[in-house]
Amino acid sequence: MHYIELTCKLDSNAPELLSAYLINGLGDIGYESFDENEKIIKAYIPENDYSEVSLDELLNEIPQEFGRISYEVLKIEQQNWNEEWERHFNPVLIDDTVLIKASFHQNLPQSLYEIIIDPKMSFGTGHHSTTALMIKMMITMDFKNKDVLDMGCGTGVLAILAHKLGASHVSAVDIDEWAVNNAKENLQHNSIKNFEIWQGGAETLTNNKFDVILANINRNILVNDMPAICQLP
Repeated sequence: MHYIELTCKLDSNAPELLSAYLINGLGDIGYESFDENEKIIKAYIPENDYSEVSLDELLNEIPQEFGRISYEVLKIEQQNWNEEWERHFNPVLIDDTVLIKASFHQNLPQSLYEIIIDPKMSFGTGHHSTTALMIKMMITMDFKNKDVLDMGCGTGVLAILAHKLGASHVSAVDIDEWAVNNAKENLQHNSIKNFEIWQGGAETLTNNKFDVILANINRNILVNDMPAICQLP
């Protein structure tokens, strides 16, 4: 399968606001993963799902006061992704407490919680602001002996952190097969044994019970799934 790599350059005095608006909109039109670095955002979508018309419509809807965006499009092969993320994926330290690194990173300073993530095509490395905000919130919460679900798990980074924060059992679910496989690998990288993971959406949660549900996913998907989540026992 071939992917489209969209590289967006942000010309804005408030790049975080523009970035959040852009990534949310790209998620609505099918983009699956993102790499954010200062004023440059890379987004990825299967070639068959790419639409230049939808992209242009999204960019035209962005309020002018947010700033301007220029972009380039490149077709890449999925098997080239590992080389790409190894070249660009840098360790990230959040609140001097949670260190997220890849398995190939060596000789890094120790932190209270260390998470190994090999993201491949999945979302969730701690570099994006929403993931970092979720992690900052989580380290203030009590997860001891809790049953936790990572909804739309991507790499599984939140499930892994929940376990390290004391959760007795973690579950993870994602609609994409490649994300499920990647999260399973990452959970094993972090020596987590008491977990379950499956492919699906909110419709698969009917017989499950959780103390905490984590969902770092697209806003529209979350709103759509909320009735099913609220009906959980």
